[in-house]
Amino acid sequence: MRPSPTLFLSVTDVADLVRQRGLAACIAGIADTIHADFLRWPQFDKCARLAHHSPDGVIELMPISDGTTYSVKYVNGHPGNPAAGLPTVMAFGVLADVATGMPLMVSELTLTTAMRTAATSALAARWLARPDSRVMALVGNGAQSEFQALAFQHLAGIRTLRLFDTDPGATARLAANLEGSGLAMQPCAS
Repeated sequence: MRPSPTLFLSVTDVADLVRQRGLAACIAGIADTIHADFLRWPQFDKCARLAHHSPDGVIELMPISDGTTYSVKYVNGHPGNPAAGLPTVMAFGVLADVATGMPLMVSELTLTTAMRTAATSALAARWLARPDSRVMALVGNGAQSEFQALAFQHLAGIRTLRLFDTDPGATARLAANLEGSGLAMQPCAS
């Protein structure tokens, strides 16, 4: 039997999935999967990420396996990239069948990483925050903060955001991007 071809998910494919399903539903699904994986944590073969640090940033490889599938994520963090018109963080990953080594999927993971980070934070808040929490402070209003705000709104019941960034322009962009989300926003001076 001939193996199926490796699935490739591009940036456009991932964005289309999010548009079709909705960002809140995607983040909720990711949070549910993360929760299920935490419940089977001992089944995973885990190791520390492999990192290369340079004066410009970091490049990391993040491998993991559950014995059936093996995956590795490549992710960078280069704070100077926006000055060159590039994202600060970019990622892609490979999922393979352990039994055959066959790559099952190669995926762009930049958008997925942003959603996963927010889903993990909101999942932790479900367990750690007071159940009646409705106000959240976002200190640092860069690109990730929009995902955090929406994840906390939809998964943890947050209704009001207190926003602070050393760059008032970042706060203004975040507030504009979240306009119409149903979140009340309070920019803060400190």
